[in-house]
Amino acid sequence: MDFAAQVEGKGTISTDSGVLSKTQYSFSTRFENGAGTNPEELIAAAHAGCFTMALSAQLGNAGITPESLETTAAVTLEKLEAGFTITKIHLDVAARIPGADKAAFEKAAENAKAGCPISRLLKAEITMTARLSGDRAVSA
Repeated sequence: MDFAAQVEGKGTISTDSGVLSKTQYSFSTRFENGAGTNPEELIAAAHAGCFTMALSAQLGNAGITPESLETTAAVTLEKLEAGFTITKIHLDVAARIPGADKAAFEKAAENAKAGCPISRLLKAEITMTARLSGDRAVSA
């Protein structure tokens, strides 16, 4: 990752893969409505992607094949005495799995939440809402 910063607290960020290429990265993208990205958005995207891959693997190990899995991650950033801190991340996952066993799905989701490398990296409280399409959401 390459981050070129300017004194004003703005710059660009690029990744080796090229997915991000001189993308605006600044104070305004963090706390205002500026165009670009910010650290919290990138952490949320990484966590949602990692969790979804882990859930897919957990479901596969249980012999369950989803039609679709969609995950969003919401990061809570709070100003604490030590400074701005990510204190919570909430994963919201929706799965379309016709005929799925609800208990097996919930177990796979919990195992994915606990086992995803990004979940293990973060020291924030991580909550989750997991639901099968057509079912009521279950929070953990």
